[in-house]
Amino acid sequence: MEAKEKIIISVQVLINAPVEKVWKYWSLPNHITKWNNASPDWHTPRAENDLRTGGSFTYRMEAKDGNIGFDFFGTYEKVIPNQQINYVLGDGRRVEITFIPLEQTTAIVELFEAEEINTTELQRNGWQAILNNFKSYIET
Repeated sequence: MEAKEKIIISVQVLINAPVEKVWKYWSLPNHITKWNNASPDWHTPRAENDLRTGGSFTYRMEAKDGNIGFDFFGTYEKVIPNQQINYVLGDGRRVEITFIPLEQTTAIVELFEAEEINTTELQRNGWQAILNNFKSYIET
């Protein structure tokens, strides 16, 4: 049986904040619960994050009306503070996040392996929406 080639999706954003602040807001649970949603009708009521190589995370993501929800979780493979986070999701897909300092702004580039249920466009749009929400949260 031939192995299926993995599709890598890329999303990125430029944030008007220094990398130290971006890293802090990205990694602390009390901040994660305020920005980790792709649309206003969803939220993250709970976040646990042990941001270190070998550590893990779990974010509870739910529709605000309570009719659907899921745990988004994984294990960190590589963590370089203010620079890079690599992790493996619970379903085995890999994610790489790079933080690029540019004077008083920071670029975030996320590369992630696509899953096979939703279209790549839907996945890209969802992950980009979360990044855009993070940008709005940190810049406010």
